Amino acid sequence: MTFTNAYEDSERAAAYARMQFPGTYELAFRDLGEIVGRWVVGRDALDFGCGAGRSTRLLESWGYQAIGIDISGEMLAEARRTEPHGDYRQVRNDGVIPFPDASFDLALSAFTFDNIPTEAKKTRLLRELRRVLKPEGRLVNLVSTPEIYRYEWVSFTTRDFPNNHLAGPGDPVLIINTSSGDRGPVTDILWPDESYRRLYAQAGLELLEMRKLLARPDEPTPWVSEHRVAPWCVYVLRQEP
Repeated sequence: MTFTNAYEDSERAAAYARMQFPGTYELAFRDLGEIVGRWVVGRDALDFGCGAGRSTRLLESWGYQAIGIDISGEMLAEARRTEPHGDYRQVRNDGVIPFPDASFDLALSAFTFDNIPTEAKKTRLLRELRRVLKPEGRLVNLVSTPEIYRYEWVSFTTRDFPNNHLAGPGDPVLIINTSSGDRGPVTDILWPDESYRRLYAQAGLELLEMRKLLARPDEPTPWVSEHRVAPWCVYVLRQEP
């Protein structure tokens, strides 16, 4: 299977931009503000892989001075259409983050590493994120768990992709977002917890917190698997002392 950046497609980018964090996505962001607020001091933020700018605007709503960067021109066009005065910048697909050392108090990566192939590229980008953090800065990495590609969810389906169950670290997996209006499958890269922890060590990052995001029984959404299997995981990291 060939891995491609699905969001370079203008129709898919537009469908993703219209989505308003429904269903399963609610869990990804439900606790994120509390996690970020507890660990981050300072207001300068980088939204790494900002896509259509939704997470950048979320950072701004929390009081951060946020810059969004992405490799997809189509997604950035959607971000600028929604927020013409936002700071959105396109970057090359070479692993270089175009900011000086120690620029940011917070680097947020929301689902970006789901779409980055190869261990070498992931490690290179993590080292770049480490470089642009201030000495007391924090990297918050929100990713999909391997389980999201094996179960059914309020906002996703994987039932048509039984090969997902055979995938190992670094293998491509398929998933359909049923809430975006685009019913075509997206190709992600499977990367479990133990693989992330190895990458963080290789990149000179120290893990401060890991939290799996589960639904609560008192929430009104009619959860499918979310109350017993976590679809998302948040890692909080800093430069190794």
